Amino acid sequence: MKKWIGLFLVLTLLLAACSGVESKESQEEEEQEPVTEEKAQEEVAEEEAEDTEENTDSESAEESEETVVEKEPQYEITGNWSFQPIADANPKVALLTFDDAPDQYAVEMAKTLKELDAPAIFFVNGHFIDTEEEKAALKEIHELGFPIGNHTATHASLPDLTEEQQKEEIVGLNDEIEEIIGERPDFFRAPFGQNTEFSKNLAAEEDMLVMNWTYGYDWEAEYQNAEALADIMVNTPLLGNGANLLMHDREWTYEAVDEIVEGIRGKGFELLDPALIQTP
Repeated sequence: MKKWIGLFLVLTLLLAACSGVESKESQEEEEQEPVTEEKAQEEVAEEEAEDTEENTDSESAEESEETVVEKEPQYEITGNWSFQPIADANPKVALLTFDDAPDQYAVEMAKTLKELDAPAIFFVNGHFIDTEEEKAALKEIHELGFPIGNHTATHASLPDLTEEQQKEEIVGLNDEIEEIIGERPDFFRAPFGQNTEFSKNLAAEEDMLVMNWTYGYDWEAEYQNAEALADIMVNTPLLGNGANLLMHDREWTYEAVDEIVEGIRGKGFELLDPALIQTP
């Protein structure tokens, strides 16, 4: 009798244990959310939405890259360093250029020109981008939207240099400018306007347009004040169609630049966008 009672107790305990396990498994199954057809459709919709968002971001990035389109050249340089229309562009234009940048006032001039929506080229000397601060200034001018031209490394007289020295003055500076702003110059201006056959050929190899000027005054003593400089730059008889204006990074030029811009526009001239100039 005791034997059967003991067996009965063992069987009872085993049944209770099995029941507990089945109960726990059943509870876990009940806690899991059933995968219904509606739930499956929602998960598919979410995945499609994520894919669409990724594709949209990718397409937006591609469209952004495609919007950076180079402008077709509309002007070419002439034998007297002015500019003429290639086809039916407006002939009454004037180009603003600033040499010896970035010395002391180039960044502020660039900001003023930006506010006036006045395009210009800033020609750089290598000895003005020696320090990190000067390099930052050059980069800021470029980021404001102004093209950077090559005005040689040390502003030396090119005819007095060997070909190897001229190459260092020109190509060496191009390398340095590219390192700072990420691109090489499209324009070259020799110091004092003194080009050599070698420098002209070298500029062509570097895909740069050789550019002197048609007039400028800010280095002359009588025009080293804002009022006199603005007056002569606007009212000189040399201001004609396609004029190529030379100015410098000087205090009196900086103080006169807004009057020069407004004065030239007041005479019916459009300021020439350098992006419209044909280069090699």
